[in-house]
Amino acid sequence: MSSLPLTSSDWRVAPGEKLVVGVGDLVVSGNDRAQIVTYALGSCLGVMAFDPVARVGGLLHVMLPDSGIDATKAANQPDMFVDTGVPRLFREAYKLGAVKERMVVTVAGGAAVQGGSDMFEIGKRNLIALRKILWKNSVMVKAQDVGGCCSRTVTLDLATGDVTLRIDGSNRLL
Repeated sequence: MSSLPLTSSDWRVAPGEKLVVGVGDLVVSGNDRAQIVTYALGSCLGVMAFDPVARVGGLLHVMLPDSGIDATKAANQPDMFVDTGVPRLFREAYKLGAVKERMVVTVAGGAAVQGGSDMFEIGKRNLIALRKILWKNSVMVKAQDVGGCCSRTVTLDLATGDVTLRIDGSNRLL
């Protein structure tokens, strides 16, 4: 498992402090003084979920669509896979007081980072797997910035629920 904290509600976090999510990891927090960030989303997906009432949010940096390719790895690192990481993101948010019906979901990534010649189409397959899970669970995506061939950085601000997207040195709200 990750060396990063899975959940954070520690009020010693300084305002604006960034909780960094690594590749194949998840951070969920109920601390509205923090921001959760992940860097270099290529074919990976950044899935952000935020409950504006409970002020609980999480960010998952998922790598692959289906845990069935490696059961051992899925057991040890469930956040690597869409089919195991996304349900875990929601379960951990619920533990901190989030409610499914209030969750605002935002997605970024899913690019074809090898100049558009990704024969495995990991980004596209990640998106399809994510949409399937969300649809089966009646969860809608509020905003997304997916596909293309660029790397993205995303930050979830737990005070506001704002998701900032950084592409090629430019920031914008998603």
